[in-house]
Formats: sequence, structure tokens, C-alpha cells
Amino acid sequence: MKVVNAVHPEPKQAMQFFAGPEDGPFVMVNLLKFKEKAEYPDGSDSHLTGLDAYNRYAAEVRKLVEGLGGRIRFNGFVTGLLLGEVEELWDAVGLAEYPSLKAFQAMAMSPEMQAIDHHRKAGLAGQLNIKTKPGVGFE
Repeated sequence: MKVVNAVHPEPKQAMQFFAGPEDGPFVMVNLLKFKEKAEYPDGSDSHLTGLDAYNRYAAEVRKLVEGLGGRIRFNGFVTGLLLGEVEELWDAVGLAEYPSLKAFQAMAMSPEMQAIDHHRKAGLAGQLNIKTKPGVGFE
């Protein structure tokens, strides 16, 4: 299995994702890898860690997610690996629930998201976003 972290999807990948079927609520699994030091294009806030910069983004994105009827279900740090093998572990995992693909796309393309995305870019070395649906017996 090839694993490649990225900060933003390629346009073709985003178009394919958002062209998927509208099948109701889903949870996005976010596997996050932070930069050691934040990297803002203007050189500001060079004293911040990547996690610090990402936390600025996370505080605001929570409001956006909740504003569209979603919720942050979990946010925590990766502390070990029991099974499998990867070259390097992610630093953190976040689970965000969205009411629909359309709502997620609207949020992702919103001016509000564009206004906070620089914190995400400054802090993230890369990530994986995995769309999931609940299994039988789970909500």
C-alpha cells in the first residue's frame, strides 16, 4: 500500500471526490502530520510550532463544521502503533462528522474557510482524509 500525505488534493482528485454520490452523513478521518515549525509565507509567527498554527485553524474550523450541522467527534494524538507498519506515524487523528457531501463541499469552498486555511498550510506537513460511513449498529 502506497501512502502519500498531502496538504491539499489535486484538482482532479477533488473533482472526483465531490462528484461522488450524495449518501448522507459521514465521518472524515483526518490523519495529521505537523511541521516542526510553522511556516507562514510572510515569515510571521516563526516562534510557533506546526501544531500551534494548526490549532489556530482547528479552533475556527470547529465553528464552521458545527455551523453546518456537523460536529468534531474526536481529536487526539497518535501515541503508538500496534499492528501494521508505516515509515512514519502521523502526529494526530481527528474525526469530523458532516451532514452531507454537499455541506462539506460548501464549507471547503467558503470564504470563511479560505480566510483560515493559511494556518492549516503553515502547520501541516501533510495529511490523509478518509471518508467513512457508519457500519451496522453504529451511528
